[in-house]
Amino acid sequence: MVQSLWDSSKASQATNALEELVYRSNIIGADRRVCNIYGGNTSAKTVVQDFRGRDVEVMYVKGSGSDLGSMKAGNFTGLRMDDIRPLFERDAMTDEEMVAYLGHTMIDAKHPRASIETLLHAFLPFKHVDHTHPDAIISLCCADNGKALAKEIFGDRFVWVPYVRPGFTLSKMIAEGVLANPKAELVLMEKHGLVTWGETSEACYAQTIKIINEAEAFIEARVNEAKLFGGVKHAALPAEVRRSIAAQVMPTIRGAVSDAKKAILSFDDQDDVLAFVGGQDSPQLSQVGAACPDHLVHTKVVPLFIDWTPNADDVEGLKAKLKEGVAAYKEQYKAYFERNKNEGDVMFEAAPRVILIPGVGMVNTGKSWALSQVSGALYHRAISVMRGATALGQFVSLSENESYNVEYWPLELYKLSLAPPEAEFSRKVAFITGGAGGIGSETARRLVSEGAHVVLADLNLEGAQKVAAEINEKYGENRALAVKMDVTDEAAIQAAYALTTLTYGGVDIIVNNAGLATSSPFDETSLKEWNLNMNVLGTGYFLVAREAFKIMKQQAIGGNMVFIGSKNSVYAGKNATAYSAVKALEAHLARCIAAEGGEFGIRVNTILPDAILQGSAIWNGAWRNERAAAYGIEPDQLEEYYRKRTTLLVNIYPKDIAEGIAFFASSKSDKTTGCMLTIDGGVPAAFTR
Repeated sequence: MVQSLWDSSKASQATNALEELVYRSNIIGADRRVCNIYGGNTSAKTVVQDFRGRDVEVMYVKGSGSDLGSMKAGNFTGLRMDDIRPLFERDAMTDEEMVAYLGHTMIDAKHPRASIETLLHAFLPFKHVDHTHPDAIISLCCADNGKALAKEIFGDRFVWVPYVRPGFTLSKMIAEGVLANPKAELVLMEKHGLVTWGETSEACYAQTIKIINEAEAFIEARVNEAKLFGGVKHAALPAEVRRSIAAQVMPTIRGAVSDAKKAILSFDDQDDVLAFVGGQDSPQLSQVGAACPDHLVHTKVVPLFIDWTPNADDVEGLKAKLKEGVAAYKEQYKAYFERNKNEGDVMFEAAPRVILIPGVGMVNTGKSWALSQVSGALYHRAISVMRGATALGQFVSLSENESYNVEYWPLELYKLSLAPPEAEFSRKVAFITGGAGGIGSETARRLVSEGAHVVLADLNLEGAQKVAAEINEKYGENRALAVKMDVTDEAAIQAAYALTTLTYGGVDIIVNNAGLATSSPFDETSLKEWNLNMNVLGTGYFLVAREAFKIMKQQAIGGNMVFIGSKNSVYAGKNATAYSAVKALEAHLARCIAAEGGEFGIRVNTILPDAILQGSAIWNGAWRNERAAAYGIEPDQLEEYYRKRTTLLVNIYPKDIAEGIAFFASSKSDKTTGCMLTIDGGVPAAFTR
């Protein structure tokens, strides 16, 4: 059952009707069983003073594109009721007329555009109104016998309205239905949702919860767990097995769905998902249609359901099924668009947003991890609705044309236009070794600032986690992922990439940056020192690049590798034979990979920095003392020594290298590979020639 989250002590902190509306909205949105993410709307009618000091009746209603769970006062729109009420006398009004008219009724032009369903709230003669999408209610409204069952549950206390796309007509139908039934306590919107009301904010919320629980109790009394979704056809594979399979196939999915625009993926194997993908009837049930109009923009009309018998030894067979399934889905979506398009419509990416795999789970796609999570969250709600609707009768949905006209509805598309514009590294995943260090952390910040999702791989997990937490606090949940990794450990590298593909779907950019440095005269260089440099800077770069190369080939959408070499890659550093030799190896390794990667669209370039002391673990250790000794100076004189050594008389900082990495990883260098870029202030002895 849904629990009331109303806390009188918190509610009493509200000093006006708008603040109380914010509180009510937030607790409604806190439980997705009550309202979809970004869905639903709430309102409150009150009296405020206008700019001339006159008392004016105003309705505050959710602004378009907001989410009830997180919205604040600034996300609501205030509209003058005296200007809106006369609309009830009209017989018809187009969406365009409605939007334009409501714009004139706003008490503040800086408020967001009012919700699509503003008139639904305005036409009802109640101070407080909630429109929500509760799982239990939509289960009832999406059952073929829903109206008849509603009479069993609610008697004569409800108004049932047939499916009509939100707007003036639906708003007037609802108000007329309520006015015609003095006993009405709620409105059930066929294939859509619930409307409730109250004279106080608390009473309105309490009514919402009460009605939901009446419907839920009725449904749960009829649920037979053993027969859900037709009974079990495929049991879920063990958690470790299914997650391993998902990690292996995610790059295949990502490549298949990213032909038009790259997508970020997420994986979900929660219990309700596993129950649904394993159901006997689920392949057919999943194709009936969306569980709620609000889902369509984020999930499309139907998911892609993969016809595969769970088998840990048949991962290659699953990859083939996924490629075939995505290709067929895209052709079907294009045909759907052509059958239903209106003049001026531009087709979205045809790839699926939700992919269901028996025994394994659900994969969601989006232009960011956050939006892939939105499609996943909405499909959890769809599963819940199908569970309830099939317990009551047959699950029904909108017609194809009704679905299309919501998916491509200008008022819905307007919400998408509120999102920030995409940037250079939007939809891309960068894997950075040495991610906790100066260059690595600065590179992560630089790439994320232009839209990237980043993985910070480092032996220093605590340091990497600190950087990731800072990025996520600023840019949003899971934009950065920290992972402990030793670049000399092949299994650890493979595990880190498996976590990357499981988290984001694949990888587009790798920055081979993990490093160390040692110094000693050649005849005093031990085999241990030589092997240490070779293992970390040579073998480590090889392993990190090789595993990324495999993923990039599997995705088949190109890729970028940036190696962090050194001035010593082309300059014979004094007392640094092991370090210099392996840095030269790195540069040539990059060129070799570039030569092989070209046909797959994989570019590989190298940056040659010098003397980056800021934020460097290397320069804070023995290396600083060793280099100072080699030059006959004190350690604290090194920074000035290196500055004076450059022709530009400058110091080099991590952000300078991050800029070079961003250039090589960006579209600005699309036609450059196998290149070396010096960022050293100009050291003549290291000029490439």
